[in-house]
Amino acid sequence: LLSEQLPKAMTMTEARYGEGVSDVRVDLVNYACQFIGNRYVWGGTSLTKGVDCSGFTMKVYEKYGISLPHNASAQSQYGTKVSISEAKPGDLIFYSKGGRINHVALYIGNGQVVHASSPKSGIKVSNYNYRTPTKIIRLIND
Repeated sequence: LLSEQLPKAMTMTEARYGEGVSDVRVDLVNYACQFIGNRYVWGGTSLTKGVDCSGFTMKVYEKYGISLPHNASAQSQYGTKVSISEAKPGDLIFYSKGGRINHVALYIGNGQVVHASSPKSGIKVSNYNYRTPTKIIRLIND
């Protein structure tokens, strides 16, 4: 009789997204991804009618009871700084131009982010390193 024992029970969530990924993270990522294809609007705060990058992350996190300012640079001052090797779905990745943070994206796992990219492409999925990340922060402590 052969029996295979796993050292620790793994949830379906962990099996899909990796060990230590909580259901709230998966829920947040699924929620954010339902807006893919919607419009990018500078200064916008409507996930359905149009948002900019920080409006997108602000509105997604608002649903989970976390208040963020409508500004990418200001958002980067919240949470706990983590490295890309530690990044989990739901963490925020920031990008800079000329030394100033000017863009934010939501990490969704597997090296990808969802973000309100530009007026041309709207809310879409990109590789996290389509630009060089400046900073990664964690707002969900699990």
